[in-house]
Amino acid sequence: MCDVLIFGGTTEGRKIAEYVSRHHISGYVCVATEYGESLLPQNEYVRVSHERLKEEQMCGLIKKESPRFVIDATHPYAAEVTRNIKSACQKAEVPYVRLLRESAGPDDGTAVEHAVYVDSIEEAVDYLEHTKGGILVTTGSKEIGKFTRLSDYRERVYARVLSLPKVTAACAEMGFEGKHLICMQGPFSRELNEAMIRQLDCRYLVTKESGSTGGFLEKCEAAKACGCELVIVGRPLQEKGLSLLECKRYLAGEFGLSGKTEVALVGIGMGDENTMTVGGREACRKAEVIIGAGRMAKAAAQPGQDVYCEYDAKRIREYLREHPEYERAAVVLSGDVGFYSGCRRLLEELKEFQVELYCGISSLVYFMSRIQKPWEDVKIASAHGRAYNLIQGIRSNPRFFAILGTGDGVSRLAEKLMEYHMEDVSIYLGEMLSYPEEKIQKGKPADFLGYQGNPLSVIYIENPGAKELPVTHGISDGAFVRGKVPMTKEEVRSISLSKLRLKKDAVCYDVGAGTGSVSIEMALMAREGRVYAVEKKPEAAALLEENKKVFGADNLTVIPGLAPEALEDLDPPTHAFIGGSSGNMKEILQLLLNKNPEIRIVVNCIALETVAETVNCMKELPVTDVDIVSVSISKSKTVGRYHMMMGENPITIISCTGKEVDEG
Repeated sequence: MCDVLIFGGTTEGRKIAEYVSRHHISGYVCVATEYGESLLPQNEYVRVSHERLKEEQMCGLIKKESPRFVIDATHPYAAEVTRNIKSACQKAEVPYVRLLRESAGPDDGTAVEHAVYVDSIEEAVDYLEHTKGGILVTTGSKEIGKFTRLSDYRERVYARVLSLPKVTAACAEMGFEGKHLICMQGPFSRELNEAMIRQLDCRYLVTKESGSTGGFLEKCEAAKACGCELVIVGRPLQEKGLSLLECKRYLAGEFGLSGKTEVALVGIGMGDENTMTVGGREACRKAEVIIGAGRMAKAAAQPGQDVYCEYDAKRIREYLREHPEYERAAVVLSGDVGFYSGCRRLLEELKEFQVELYCGISSLVYFMSRIQKPWEDVKIASAHGRAYNLIQGIRSNPRFFAILGTGDGVSRLAEKLMEYHMEDVSIYLGEMLSYPEEKIQKGKPADFLGYQGNPLSVIYIENPGAKELPVTHGISDGAFVRGKVPMTKEEVRSISLSKLRLKKDAVCYDVGAGTGSVSIEMALMAREGRVYAVEKKPEAAALLEENKKVFGADNLTVIPGLAPEALEDLDPPTHAFIGGSSGNMKEILQLLLNKNPEIRIVVNCIALETVAETVNCMKELPVTDVDIVSVSISKSKTVGRYHMMMGENPITIISCTGKEVDEG
């Protein structure tokens, strides 16, 4: 007893038998030769027989095994066998499924030049009788005897057949021997076909339209390269049936299959196929479905492959779950899988599948080779679909690379470089890399003002005047533009920033920012975050803007106004520093905790009344981890030959963390 009875003998038959075996479906496979049997899986799920069967025997086998249906995966030229299988299924009253080999001839749009089409081997022999030159016959051993009708077949015909003892002996009896008998197992590559044609000096190649799995296209390509004329024997039947993939889909539906898809995450390089690795190209070739963003998926797909245009990891996972007929799928990603791609998210979502990664050529590697620059010490970033402080990256790194992702990205960057007094840096812009429309330019920021380019763009910038930032906070007071506006001094600032416990992507408020010394340091530390400096005095806000330019703090936004009103429309903060409250301490703290109940807050107090007000707030509001530090700083002053220590106003630093309130 079996679930599926398969009549095989073809590549498609072997693949469907392997599919049945992998999914633990009970299968029985019939082939015509011991060699065919040796290629098939044989285990507890699949049994194989190489006994040749007539129609009555087929009918008896079907009744004995009682399969749910029969799959006819025999050769497209085995017309009589197909008729017998159909008849046996009708008599046994079992559903018949025809598995067809996909055509690769002119009917599907593939034009074959230098070809003569005939309806039969006999017609091919009649045509060749009136020609001269060597003939490579690739139609198999069963009909090789018909070529003995050619008057000079012993000199002209080269028979390529299976390497089986019986086949070799039969061909030798008909006069095909020595170099005129080639015993090999196919299918064959274009290069091997071409080498045989040239070595044997053949003017004609006889083939059946055996489809892509039968190596038909490789024969066509080789013949064209050698100037060899194809003699193509058309298919004997115009059949209807299922492709290999459709047959797998049919099985998946009948047996409720799920799960065993092998998924390749393939970096396809920059777009041109020459930037794709051999391994990646082979993974795409073997896949039954290509998945990815529309442009990439369609470019990577080959004739006969399904395409699913999607880049969302969750939807890709669901699609693969819903289509268990796919044994191999390739998800294509631009550039390299490890370079700003969706690979990380896909790996998280596709844990239930067997996943392999295939690297590609990234935009960084490709572009740097095109402009002949090394890249081992380049600072790398991406502003494509994400916030990144490009100005700070360029200011602090002599060599900087970034993916832009918008057509006006370089223009907007050029404007900011001019604004931040970095007009002397050198910009290299790459667009549509590897495509025929590839464009690479070099210039200064002024050269790119107003430039509208392609969203598929990258930049490399050289800044000889780059200044590396300190690894900790601690910018000297003298580095700031000050005027007469109050400023949190260096020593107190260092302690306050330590208490803030900033992260690289923090969203920070500086309330009562003054000259912006704390704002600037927060912006430089939270490079991937945002800082909002709130200041009510216009002259202080102007100084803030100046210091922003001096330090290249492009992720700092100055908010003129009075807190808490000026804070209401800002992004929820993760951290806040309060240097001045104008008597609104409780209202400011309440608003901060409403925006983010787990916010980290640091308050600097000079007046004792402010200390008392803040401590009372800490008692009333939902905060924890309260810490109070009194800091007294003395700095030396030169008096004649002596250094005198001069005390500055003591500062009380109060820090805390918001505590989520349990409403239950």
